[in-house]
This record gives sequence, structure tokens and C-alpha cells, in this order.
Amino acid sequence: MSDFPKTAKAVIIGGGIIGCSTAYHLAKLGWSDTVLLERKKLTSGTTFHAAGLVGQLRSNANITQLLGYSVDLYNMLEAETGLSTGWKMNGGLRLACNDERWTEVKRQATTAHSFGLDMQLLTPKEAQDLWPLMDIGDVVGAAFLPTDGQANPSDITQALAKGARMAGARILEDTKVISIETENGKVKAVETEQGRIECEVVICCAGQWTRDLAATVGVNVPLVSVEHQYMVTEQIDGVTANLPTLRDPDRLTYYKEEVGGLVVGGYEPNPIPWAIDGIPKGFHYTLLDSKFDHFEQLMELVLGRVPALETAGIKELINGPESFTPDGNFILGEAPELKNFFVGAGFNAFGIAAGGGAGMALAEWVHRGEPHMDLWPVDIRRFGRPHFDTDWVRTRTLEAYGKHYTMAWPHEEHSSGRPCRKSPLYEQLKAEGACFGEKLGWERPNWFADLNSGEAARDEYSFGRQNWFDAVGREHRATRETAALFDQTSFAKFSMKGPDAEAALSWIAANDVAKPVGSLIYTQMLNAHGGIECDLTVARVAEDEYYIVTGTGFATHDFNWIERNIPADCNAQLFDITSSNAVLSLMGPNARKILQKVTRDDVSNEAIGFGKIKTIGIGGCPVYALRVTYVGELGWELHLPVEYATTVYSLLRRAGEEFDMRLAGYRAIESLRLEKGYRAWGSDIGPDHTPFEAGLGWAVKLAKNVDFLGREAMLAQKAGGVKKMMACFTVDDPEIILLGRETIYRDGERVGWLSSGGYGYTIGKSIGYGYVRHSETIDRSFVLQGEYELEVATQRVPANIHMQPLYDPKMLKVKC
Repeated sequence: MSDFPKTAKAVIIGGGIIGCSTAYHLAKLGWSDTVLLERKKLTSGTTFHAAGLVGQLRSNANITQLLGYSVDLYNMLEAETGLSTGWKMNGGLRLACNDERWTEVKRQATTAHSFGLDMQLLTPKEAQDLWPLMDIGDVVGAAFLPTDGQANPSDITQALAKGARMAGARILEDTKVISIETENGKVKAVETEQGRIECEVVICCAGQWTRDLAATVGVNVPLVSVEHQYMVTEQIDGVTANLPTLRDPDRLTYYKEEVGGLVVGGYEPNPIPWAIDGIPKGFHYTLLDSKFDHFEQLMELVLGRVPALETAGIKELINGPESFTPDGNFILGEAPELKNFFVGAGFNAFGIAAGGGAGMALAEWVHRGEPHMDLWPVDIRRFGRPHFDTDWVRTRTLEAYGKHYTMAWPHEEHSSGRPCRKSPLYEQLKAEGACFGEKLGWERPNWFADLNSGEAARDEYSFGRQNWFDAVGREHRATRETAALFDQTSFAKFSMKGPDAEAALSWIAANDVAKPVGSLIYTQMLNAHGGIECDLTVARVAEDEYYIVTGTGFATHDFNWIERNIPADCNAQLFDITSSNAVLSLMGPNARKILQKVTRDDVSNEAIGFGKIKTIGIGGCPVYALRVTYVGELGWELHLPVEYATTVYSLLRRAGEEFDMRLAGYRAIESLRLEKGYRAWGSDIGPDHTPFEAGLGWAVKLAKNVDFLGREAMLAQKAGGVKKMMACFTVDDPEIILLGRETIYRDGERVGWLSSGGYGYTIGKSIGYGYVRHSETIDRSFVLQGEYELEVATQRVPANIHMQPLYDPKMLKVKC
């Protein structure tokens, strides 16, 4: 290749739909010096054998928006490029065949309405009118999204590639990447069989090859290959070109029209992993041997829905491997391990649906240096230590694959790969009735069964009140009335040290961390637009050292955010010390009495006031006692070396006996924090929300003449006002269950959706939080005016709005 490029601004690896979409969008953003490398031919990895269904609705608004963008792009791409895409907006049907599934579908419809999607509920007969071939004997109802559709994967990818070339990008086929060159923790060049390309950015969109390629430069991408089969039939009478796509989750299957026949596939509960020992060399444009015996379990379900398939001719049973992830979401973003190395992979068999939007989002991320909206559900930084083990990833991914069409129960937990990470107290808590959940590999007590009364420590899922409802109520009331002990060892914990630690954190944190040693500071960390990137607690433990505590699931994300934003001229280092310390949270009106029984140190309000940290001794253990709460009661987080955990736990348990102290779990924490109005990052707050919008402006140090990341955006918003504001909602009907994503109506107009929901046992009502949105600036008086309703499973119910915490709004309980 005499004209082989020696340099490029960006190199994209992988010529499937994600790589071509990213190239298309990067070039549109002005990155004409972009080179896409494909080791064989475009679409020859997994794109060519994708089924091509394009659905939009997901449980997250922004991911739904990305998929909606795909639809908008596919609608105009053929006109722009002159290439056929096979795109048809023929709508999508989703069936429900039992009452629980119908409840799920109705809640999905409400979610769709919250996010601005038209999702219509149909009777079985109305569904059959749209899809005449199906038997509706067991159908309870159906949902229809008119803007869903289907595409030809190879054609739409070629159209994106042409659009990328038209905007200036270069696409090189038959150009295999041999290695990626790095220098000082940053991408430097890509070495190919044709030569070396020096570049600023590498974007790895190599599908199921991504994990192995990324690992060569120390980047972890948790995905594995799984066999996925679908059947293609000959023409069938009654199959028309405008037939909607059909998803039949109770029968684990999906359908789409193709050349007068049907494509029929599904997600079996016993998937087959592929390439456990590595992908064979030269594997491209290649299908696996059809496994008719394995597909038979789906075929039995299919024939009950579409009797015409009993006599239909079968063209082929396609078996192609695809990359899947442990949580069923795809992977986007800049790798935390290597600067300017981006990933777009792991699309869980909906790469065609996501392709347009994911490519746009990834291009924007590269262009801006940050995502253009909150993409936490697909952010590569949502993963952590367990995901470095391919065997663990595969075990969890196979479970996620098998659940693709099973009921998405509220509060459902995964069961595979457990236990993985355990607190030193795990066995003791298990013996005392703990029912554990899991987050980032950590086993965490969700609630405690009363074993003496015959309660079983296991979740029983439903869309109604679940079996743990009364147990959590006991824990909630104990926290409010006497005391409760929580094991929160899974907290992510960092140490920042160095002579410039204060200066570094003062730049990164929105609140004032330049406080005396012994101070505890609740703070957000903002991006340049004022969006909340982290929400955490910072304790100053020495002049040159801070102890930082954040949520379990945010360990990778928050560490990466803090580390990458330490100013270059600051001598400060960040260390992850999560595994060093256990955490026991003692909360409730009697917490001080219990704590004083196990230590000689003074734990009075004068000695350890709210927002302070002090080292105290318990049973020979030096304990960080953090006077802080996430449940709205007097209490401490006790952080201590893990080797002391069982000793300190036993002492606290004995001391708490006379006060009827209970063990409590994370579901009680959620109920308690909802009553108190505390925000949760990842649901209530995130990069799309500012402190002023979230009601957290009091934690922003604008009054001080100290610059910090996001300050200019905060000053501008303070002057100009906000267009959305977080509010609390309650409903009086005790039968209404709020889970989040319920639609908010103000005077009959849709103005937002709930970001979180649950039940408050003290106030005896369901509680939800969400942002009230408006096209113009708003204030508290605007929000408090009007009649509010919530749409819950398509039914509107009256709601009460609150702008103060429902419990102890003056903080009298917390600061006593």
C-alpha cells in the first residue's frame, strides 16, 4: 500500500456496525483524519449474521434515547448515502401471557411514556390483527411500539461506511492490527501488517475480539462469546412485508419478516459458551455448526405460537457467536487503565438496534473528552475486580443471557458466581438470617429473616409487596426507634496522600475540603458543565491525607474520575484501600449509648459532633468513627482494619442487646434514605444533574473565592436559574408500589419521571423522587403549584409533592 497512512488523529479497530457508525459520526464531527482498520472485510465478524431487530425501549432514559437516535439515523441514511439499508419502521409487538407479565408490560409502557416513546397497549385480538399468523389462546395482552423496526445488518453497515468516507474518513480492509503502542500510560500508535500508524486516539470496536486485544495493553473489557441461533424459513402464506417484529418473552422467542418468510430466534436458559480457549485464527464470515437438538427447546415453544411453522420450509438454522456481557448492557467509554483508548463492544445481540446511537455517543465521547450525556449503565467503569477473571465473567454472562426474556422482577439478584467478595462477617451474618444481595462481586446483607419464627432468608419476587416487606419494616423501625447495625464493608475506600492533597481535592470537590484535621465533608465532584460525576464523603485524617468513601458500585468510576483530575502540578497520590477496611454502621437514637459501652473514648456530641471523624479504640482496634448518616438518625460509620471486624462486631452486638438493637440491611437503608430525602448517585443524581437542580446547592462552595472544576457552570446556573428541579412525591393509596420511572404529570402535562421509588415505613406511604421539568426556568413556588399525578403501570394516581424531607427536616435527630 503506497498510500498507507503513517499518522491519524484517531484509529478505529473493527469494521462492524459499531466501528463504522463511530467512524461516520467522528468524521461528521470534523475528525476527517480518522482511519478505520478491518482485519478482513467489513461486517465479517458478527455483524453479518445479526438478526437485525431494532427495538428502542430500555429501563434507562438515555439508553432509550440512544436507540431512538438509531431509528432516526436509519430513517435518513439511505437518502444520504444512496445505499439501501433494508430499514423498515414496521413497528414492534411484545406479548404478555400471564398476569405478572402483563403487569411488567404495563410498567414498561409507563416507562416508555416517561421517556417520550409511543407504546400502545393492545388486546389479544388487536395484536393478532397486526400479526395474523399467531395463536392468541394464551395471550393476556400486548404492547406495540410503532417506531420499532428492522434492518439488514450488512447493508446498513455499508451505508454507514460510505457516509464515513463521504465525510473524509478512511476505511482499510484486509489490514490486521498486530499491536498497540503506548507511552507513559497513553496511546501512541497502532502497528498493522501493512505498517505503523501514529495516532492520538484508539477506538476498539472489535466485537468478540475486543477483550483479548485490549488485554495486550492492560485494559479489561468483560465480555465473552456465546452461541446464538435463529432459524430462517421459506416463504409462508400470510407473512407480509410490513409485518411488525414480534417478541414473545414468555416463550423466550422473537420473530421478524424476511423475504416473505420468518426469522425465528430466542434466548434459551442453557446457552452454549464459545471460544473458551480463544477465538480460532482466521475466523471471519464464518458460522458455527447448527445445533438442532439445542434449538429444539425453543422450537417447541415457537410452534405453539405460530402453527404455520409446522409445515413451513426451513432454509437454514444460523448459529453465530456474539459477544455478551455480565449485565446484558453494552460497553462504551475511555478505559480507566489507559488514556485515549476507547471501547465500543459487547452488544448482547442488539448491536444493530444500538449501532447508530452507540456510535454517535462514542464519537462524542472521543470528541469532547467526556460523554455528552450520562451513560452510566453502559460505561466501562461500571466494572471492577471480579471482572478481571474471564471464568467469573463467563459464569455471570451465561446467567444474564438466560434471563434475556425472563421476567425482569423488581429487586432481582443474580445467583451465579457467588459468593465472590465477602466481608469478614459473612458467615456470622448468614447464620443470623441475612439474605444477601450482590454488587460488584460483594455479598451485602439486603435484609434479615427471623429464623426463629420460620422465615426463610430468600427473596420471592413479584410486582406486589415482596416477601421481605415486613422484615425490612422491622429493621426500619428499629433504626428509627432504638438502634440498628449495618455491615457496609463493601464501601469503596480511597486514600489521597501528598503535600498537595488539599490543593488537589479543592480543585476536584465542589464543597470545601480545606477544613481542619478531623473534619468530614459531604461533597459532589462536578464536570465542567456542573453535572455530578461523584457523590461521596471526604474525611481529613492528616494535613497531607484524606480518607474518601463512596458507593460500592462506583469504585472504578470514582477512582478514575479523581485520579484523572488531579492537577499536573499537584504532588498528590490516590490509593484504593477498599479491601483494607471493614465498615460497621451503628445508627439510631441509642447508637451513642451502645458505642460508649464498647470504648473508653468520649463519643459525646461535644467530642464527636456531626460531620467529624475521630479515631477511637474498641477491643484493641483503632477505629475511624465517622459521625455521618445515610438513614437520617444519630449514628456512626465505624471503619476498621478487616482483621478486627469479628471482634468489634461481637462487642457491639453484646452492647446492643439491652437496647433491642437489630441487624439491618440495604433494603432498610433505601427505605430510610427515601424518607430523609438523601440522593442516590446513578438514579437521582448523575452527570446530567447539577447540585442546584438536585437540591444540593448548599454543598457547593461558591461563597468562597476558590476555583474548582465546574465552578463557572455553577455560577452561570445560579445567575440564570434551572429548568428542572428535584421533588419528592407520595401517594395516599397503600396499594400503589413505586419503583422508579413512573411518569410525573403536572396539571395533566407530562413533566418528568421518578428516578427512584420505595416505601417509607415511618410515614406509611410509597415515596418517589424525580425531576419536574419545564421549558423555562423554574423555582420552588412553580414546582409546588399545580395538581400532580403519577402514571403507575399506565394508571394515573393522585400524588402529593414535597420539597422538604419527609422525616426530620430540621436534622434534629441527626445532630443530637
